Amino acid sequence: MPQNIQQREELHKTIWAIANSLRGAIDGWEFKSYVLCSIFYRFISENMQHYIDHLQELAGVKGFDYSKLDDSIAETVRTQMVQEKGYFILPSQLFCNVCKTCRQNENLNLALQKTFREIEASAQGTPSEDDVRGLFSDFAVNNSQLGQSVQIRNQKLADVLLAVRDMDLHTSRFEDNEIDTFGDTYEFLMKMYASNAGKSGGEFYTPQEVSELLAELASINNEHIDSVYDPACGSGSLLMKFSKTIGKTNPELKYYGQEINPTTYNLCRINMFLHNINFSNFDIKLGDTLLKPMHKGLKFDAIVSNPPYSLPWIGKENPLLINDDRYAPASVLAPKQYSDLAFTMHMLSHLKETGTCAIVEFPGVLYRGRDEQKIRQYLVSNNYVDTIIQLPSNLFFGVGISTCILVLKKSAKRDSSILFIDASELYDKVGNKNVLSPNFRRQIVDLYKQRKDVPYLSKLVTNDIVLANKSTLSVASYVEQENTREVINIEAVNRRLNDEIVPQGMELRKMVDEIIATL
Repeated sequence: MPQNIQQREELHKTIWAIANSLRGAIDGWEFKSYVLCSIFYRFISENMQHYIDHLQELAGVKGFDYSKLDDSIAETVRTQMVQEKGYFILPSQLFCNVCKTCRQNENLNLALQKTFREIEASAQGTPSEDDVRGLFSDFAVNNSQLGQSVQIRNQKLADVLLAVRDMDLHTSRFEDNEIDTFGDTYEFLMKMYASNAGKSGGEFYTPQEVSELLAELASINNEHIDSVYDPACGSGSLLMKFSKTIGKTNPELKYYGQEINPTTYNLCRINMFLHNINFSNFDIKLGDTLLKPMHKGLKFDAIVSNPPYSLPWIGKENPLLINDDRYAPASVLAPKQYSDLAFTMHMLSHLKETGTCAIVEFPGVLYRGRDEQKIRQYLVSNNYVDTIIQLPSNLFFGVGISTCILVLKKSAKRDSSILFIDASELYDKVGNKNVLSPNFRRQIVDLYKQRKDVPYLSKLVTNDIVLANKSTLSVASYVEQENTREVINIEAVNRRLNDEIVPQGMELRKMVDEIIATL
């Protein structure tokens, strides 16, 4: 194992031990906000301090330290910092300075509340206002679960701050895209909290290996990606995969997302900042994507998403939806019991003609009848369905079923066929979970690129054949399963019976009779 990977894993083990030991009586999934928001608070403090110190160094001021500056003097750079960073923090309110006195501060809860409120308020009336507002809203300083008295709660808050202060997060070079320990640590903690929360955590977290596969599929033969979108973005793990690939060569890449859950919406915006993405390059909205889309009229180069599985929605009960530009082309709405294909139609409507969309889907949408069949028929007959990939079971936290990936294209599609890939057996077992290891992800990507028949793994099927099969998109309907049962040669078995086993039995019987005769 490379040393840097080993060091990172050791760091992660230490961080998780710290984070897990802090929570006490609070449920881990609920407590995550205290740890993650503290990491975010430390990041934006050190990021801004480093930025100001660096500007002073370029101006010829040696040894400048913003953290030691008087608040009144620091006010002179407030406007510049809000314009360039999206927020402003006074020296006295920097993470490092708050930590210095947190053990002795009898009003720590009020001081943190005031600091967070003023950081958010610093962006009011500016372009970054929507990106900063409410970022600390889940850091409840007076939560009774932290302790029954203010003194106990403050001690717990101080424990969290000091534990985060002592995390070795290598923050000396924020401008270096290769150094992403903050973002990496954040994603690791999200994974661990989701894993321990089971189903409730799995609703907000897509496993890293699945996120990487979706991002790669959306990027293949998609040369000019200037925008990426996730209409059910959760904590932003899918969008962040592009920051580590396309984003490294295209610093102006724009990230768009929408999320209905306020807590997860905050986590996504925090994730953007922690990956050092400037507020001007992301646009994350809070709201119901299916009923109140926030990015109307925009088209995106790449769309990746893991929307809620078979979530009910209003559907036909709202007669206006059938005239919605997103759903109208199929002439039918997704059934109100299952909103999966409503999300699919929404994403298709926001996809550029040259773009690619990769979606994790619940398997039922591939074969269920009635209105869902009509929507599939629309997708297939218009040649939008590029590839269907059957994934292994038990990849997602709290979800044991085998999900699939639906890849959509418009004019970028090369033929009038659909590639079906059976990756259901391409996994490694790690603990009680199945994992798409790098070699299996590479195998899936290679099958996707080759776009040809491979026995038991992939099948290229014309749209006409799929339409004739009730527009069924289930991989098992087209990719032949390998017969792994042992083949028995009856003739060989009979020969052995006659030539070996029967004579041996007769000889054994003779020996037994002879022994009995001597008794």
